[in-house]
Amino acid sequence: MSDDAQQRAAEAAESGEKMPEPPEEAARSRGPPAAAVSLDELMETANDISNMAFAHEIMVDQEFQLKPAELPEGSFQHRVKEVMHKAFWDCLEAELQESPPRYDKAVWLLAQVKEILLSFLQPGHVRLRCSIEEVLDLPLIRQQAENGALDIRGLSQFIVGTMGALCAPCRDEDVNKLRELRDTVPLLRSIFAVLDLMRVDFANFAVRCIRPHLMQQSVEYERKKFQRFLEKQPGALDATEKWLMDTSRGLREASPPPGAVHDQAYLRLLRWDPASALFPETVLLDRGRFLQMQQEVERLVLLSSLLLIIYTSAGDSACGLPGLRDSLKRTVGVMIADMHSPSFSLEEALASVGEKVCVELSQRLSQHGFQPLSADQQKNLKGQISATGQPGNTVCTLMGSRVQGYLLASLESHHQKTPPALPGGLVPVSQELRQVAVRFVRLVNFNKLVFAPFYQKIFEKIRPAED
Repeated sequence: MSDDAQQRAAEAAESGEKMPEPPEEAARSRGPPAAAVSLDELMETANDISNMAFAHEIMVDQEFQLKPAELPEGSFQHRVKEVMHKAFWDCLEAELQESPPRYDKAVWLLAQVKEILLSFLQPGHVRLRCSIEEVLDLPLIRQQAENGALDIRGLSQFIVGTMGALCAPCRDEDVNKLRELRDTVPLLRSIFAVLDLMRVDFANFAVRCIRPHLMQQSVEYERKKFQRFLEKQPGALDATEKWLMDTSRGLREASPPPGAVHDQAYLRLLRWDPASALFPETVLLDRGRFLQMQQEVERLVLLSSLLLIIYTSAGDSACGLPGLRDSLKRTVGVMIADMHSPSFSLEEALASVGEKVCVELSQRLSQHGFQPLSADQQKNLKGQISATGQPGNTVCTLMGSRVQGYLLASLESHHQKTPPALPGGLVPVSQELRQVAVRFVRLVNFNKLVFAPFYQKIFEKIRPAED
């Protein structure tokens, strides 16, 4: 999943709200429900889905982290938040400047800080807990406020010191900056800003702690949650059935075994057109990840095709030039890196690649005493490079087939310690391709474990239909 998808899953899980579905998934029509569904049942289903999405993110993304919620700069929500916060802190400052000072809001803030600090403590923090309870004794603080004897500065220093004892090393600099503040209101405001960051740090620490335990139970957990969803939405596997049925029909082998159908079905997700077909329900949580891998595969196919064309056209003299392969890979890779962005023009990019490569090849050949590319060779090379942008290009089709074959071999040999051999022409992109294969296999195998009972029932339907 991309970073935005991870954030949506985390926010959905924290808030209890259902993750927004993609437009085409939201528009899915399954006909009238079998029975009326109450609002409570709908909310329960939404919570199940969001909790399942959150657990799934922790499992499949080893680098998953919660991030502080940030409203878009300049948005209406951001402006409202800024106005409300400014009004609160201005009001607090006005209260403290009265004669005698009023401490209503200050006491409330100290109570909030105490609650947050206590939430950070582990069972072994006995002495620190006693210290917080003693210094931030709310009845005593209220009494001091009523008598005009509240030492906010002293309490703030204690709070900052406690934060320094509890924070992660990455927050040391933020806590040290708090010690430099002298004015009460900016100090309290900054304390809350750092506490918000510390809460995210502690949440991520909790995620890392529960991941090993979740791995033992996540398969059963996701399966159970999906089963509950399926019971309330009887047609919730329609797209999955069509996905597997179409894959089985597309294989040339008569009555292919379910394992072969299944692996080919997952490969189809790397060639999926979201505009023409609904994404299978069983892989919907990983839709963003599969589409991201699809883009990576397409980029690697184009990159390996261009490098193969360049080396074939340059001849044997270029093959032995030191550092040339890596240099050309960097040059071409940068120029097609944004090939999936809306503003990207493949035709223009390939024309630029042709010009750049011809210049670099000629310079490197001349530097090592070889004949630079002739005008005819440059024209031929530029033409072949531009042709890779045409549908059905022979070289791209060949390299695409080899990449698909490598990913299929990775699926079939996932239990082996050594990865499958790289097909010809893919050595320049071997590192990137292996990384994609590892992520792809991990995602597929986890999906198979979770939804195995549902897939088995679908395959039992497919076989009689084919017979």
